[in-house]
Amino acid sequence: MKYIDISSYIMSSNFKVIKHSPRFIIRWIERIIWQEEMNQILTKYSDYEGVGFLNKMVEELNIRIEIEGKENLPDNKKCFFISNHPFGIMDGLVLTKIVSDRYGALRSIGNEEFMKIPHVRPLIAAVNVFSRNSREYLIALNEIFNSNVPITHFPAGEVSRLYGWKIQDCQWGKSYITKAVSSNRNLVPFYMYGRNSYLFYFINSFRRLLGIKVNIELILLPSEMFKKRNKTIKVKIGKPIPYQKFDNTLSHFEWAQKVRKYIYNLEDHSETDVFS
Repeated sequence: MKYIDISSYIMSSNFKVIKHSPRFIIRWIERIIWQEEMNQILTKYSDYEGVGFLNKMVEELNIRIEIEGKENLPDNKKCFFISNHPFGIMDGLVLTKIVSDRYGALRSIGNEEFMKIPHVRPLIAAVNVFSRNSREYLIALNEIFNSNVPITHFPAGEVSRLYGWKIQDCQWGKSYITKAVSSNRNLVPFYMYGRNSYLFYFINSFRRLLGIKVNIELILLPSEMFKKRNKTIKVKIGKPIPYQKFDNTLSHFEWAQKVRKYIYNLEDHSETDVFS
C-alpha cells in the first residue's frame, strides 16, 4: 500500500509552483524521503499499531537503546516525559519505546501529519505545528492531560539545528510548563546523545543564509532515520522535577529555559547545578 504518496500530496497542494513540478522532480523527492522503503515497512507491519508497531520498528531497524538513569523513571506514570530533539524521527521512536516498555499505553504530542499513518494514530495527541490548533484538538489534549496516561513530548517543537555554532534545540516554548502545572504532572527529563548528518545542518544553514523560510532540510529526516539502522542510541534519564517547583519566582517561559538547560546539563553530569 502507498501509505506515503508524495505525488498525491503535491497534486493536492495549494501552491501552484509545487503542484506543477516536473515528474522527475517528484521522483527525486520520493527517493530522498525513501518513499518505497517506508511504504514497504508500513505494509509489512500493517497488522500492528500503537506500542506493538513501535516495537516492530525498533526491531526492523535493529536499534539498540543504552539507558543511563533508568531508576529515575517514577512509579507514578502520570508524568510529562520530555526530551531534546536531535534526530526528528528516531528520537521519537526511542522516547516512546522507553516509556511504553515501563508503563504500557501512552500518548505522544506530535505533528498532525502523523495521523495519516494508521499504525501510530493510537499514540498521537495531534497538534498543528504551523498554525492555531482547532477546538477539537484542544479538547482532546485537555482530556489527555487530565487523564492518568503518560505523555511524551519534545518541547522544542522542531529538530535540533545549528544555533550559536552548536547543534542544539531552539528556545523551548512555555506551554509544556503551563500544562504540567495545570494537570499536576511532574516532568521526567531525557537527554538523547547524537546528531543528524552534516548534510542536514549544511542545508539548514545554507537556506537560512539565502533567506529561505521553508524547512527544506526536513525531507532528509527519513534518510537520517535509516542511517541509524544497526546503531546504538544512548539516552540519559534525569531525576523527575516536581510540578510544584514552577512557582511565581520565574515566568513559565523562564522555567521552560531552565528545564532545557537542566536537560542539556545531563550530558556532562552537571544537572544538579540548575535546580539547586
